[in-house]
Amino acid sequence: MKFFTLLQFACCLLPISLLAQNRYDVVIDEIMADPTPQVGLPNNEWIELKNTSTVPINLQNWRIGDATGQSGPMPNFTLQPDSFVIVCTSSAVAAMSSFGTVISVASFPSLNNDGDQLFIKAGNNKTIHAVSYTSEWYHNEVKKDGGWTLEMIDTKNPCAGSNNWKASVNVTGGTPGKKNSIDAVNNDQTAPQLKRAYTTDSVTVILVFDEPVDSLKGATIANYAIDGGLTIVNAISIPPLFNQVQLKTGSPLLVNSIYNIMESNITDCKNNIIGPANKVKVGLPVDAAAGEWIINEILFNPRPGAFDYVEFYNNSNKIFDAAKLYIANRNSSSVISSVKTLATLPFYILPGDYIVATEDADNLAINYLVKNPDQVLVISGMPSFPDDEGDIIALNFQGNVVDEVKYKNDWQFKLIADDEGVALERVDPAGISQDPANWHSAASTAGYGTPTYKNSQYKQPAGINATIEVVPTVFSPDNDGRADITTIQYEMTETGYSANIIIFDAVGRPVRNLVRNGILGIKGYWNWDGLDDKGLKLPVGPYIIFTEIFNLEGKKKKFKNTVVLARQLK
Repeated sequence: MKFFTLLQFACCLLPISLLAQNRYDVVIDEIMADPTPQVGLPNNEWIELKNTSTVPINLQNWRIGDATGQSGPMPNFTLQPDSFVIVCTSSAVAAMSSFGTVISVASFPSLNNDGDQLFIKAGNNKTIHAVSYTSEWYHNEVKKDGGWTLEMIDTKNPCAGSNNWKASVNVTGGTPGKKNSIDAVNNDQTAPQLKRAYTTDSVTVILVFDEPVDSLKGATIANYAIDGGLTIVNAISIPPLFNQVQLKTGSPLLVNSIYNIMESNITDCKNNIIGPANKVKVGLPVDAAAGEWIINEILFNPRPGAFDYVEFYNNSNKIFDAAKLYIANRNSSSVISSVKTLATLPFYILPGDYIVATEDADNLAINYLVKNPDQVLVISGMPSFPDDEGDIIALNFQGNVVDEVKYKNDWQFKLIADDEGVALERVDPAGISQDPANWHSAASTAGYGTPTYKNSQYKQPAGINATIEVVPTVFSPDNDGRADITTIQYEMTETGYSANIIIFDAVGRPVRNLVRNGILGIKGYWNWDGLDDKGLKLPVGPYIIFTEIFNLEGKKKKFKNTVVLARQLK
């Protein structure tokens, strides 16, 4: 009787073992995304699953999917340990059955040739494995054009991404239903890195890691901290890739403020722990305006086999989102055309950041020193920029032109015999974009280009050494002989400057144009009697004295001083 009870208990457990699953117990280990031109396999898209666990797993009601949707449920099928199954559409079953075990699903996703996000989910909707591949994962320029599969190198290392995938080397173009042709040990000893962050609203921050992280540790609030007086009140690991974590703050982030987010104890699926100094900056982005987002460096005549690039610079104290910024040119009718967004996903650009747009990041790194490769944005089908002359346009989210350069190849340094592969660099970020004198060929000592960092020809005009002082800061123009006027005193270290002075009230309205193009000496002053431009008395309260000093060489400096008018009006 005891034996029968144990046997009955074991039989009850059997279905559970067949249905039990943990993340990565089954992995997508081979992908046929682009079957044409055919090499040796049928002209069908399919994926292969491998059971990496030590127990049989029933795939009934499992589904596969991508960013656009998911398939119908898989049939009642048990995948044995260390075994493979091909998953495809019903129309492909006959052709694929000669290679191994095949199961079909309704609504098998259409696999994108250049990249897709694939996942498999168990019947309980738990994500078991996900892959976000690109055509670069083939690591082979010929094979990525079609007919060859992508194969995982080490199925015990499912989180490593591109470093754990290559094009098949099997002469047929793939290995459906059997061990991969590139199967090998490929241990992951590299810790994940926190790459960037963005917001979806004032209390929600999304952290982006360079690989999937342990979902439990990713969802642990104690593993995160944020400065600026904010606290983290919630953390969620985001499926299916689990390379992003959503954080909620206890109070809203403020506009024009930058926050540091620090993490600790985060690991990947191989338990490699992230470094303690890993942190990112985040804030609320705004739309760029003219003078804030500028074209900073241009390569329009690349070397043979290389590509154009355009470098932009955040010349402000604000945060911009590359997904809401555009690059364009003008067509033969001078109409803005070939508009391309700089990023398809949120990518924040912090004050002082240099961002490079090009078609091939790897090629850029071959031809130039790229100090900050994470700041290179790859744009498929970049606008064309002719070798002799052309237009480069920067647009903001509203479609407004915030910067434009109509370059010419004769802007290059005249003593350069061959300007092929030589970038044009902006000299002064605050200078005029269309001034040829504000552009110069990149230095030969810098490799003729400085993508992602400060230009080799960078130079800002020397600042103006001047002081503006208002005395007294509280005055009462009531003709009683005591503080009836306020004096605006200046002191310069050189001559040749002029000044404009405008006085604004507390709400920013101009009330007095005190000085217009006034010629300055080394020292001097102006008086204000508290009257407006019409000679009328102004009400008591604070006023802003705005002074702008400038010369004919384009040097300028601005000052703001506060003064309080204390007269009692009658």
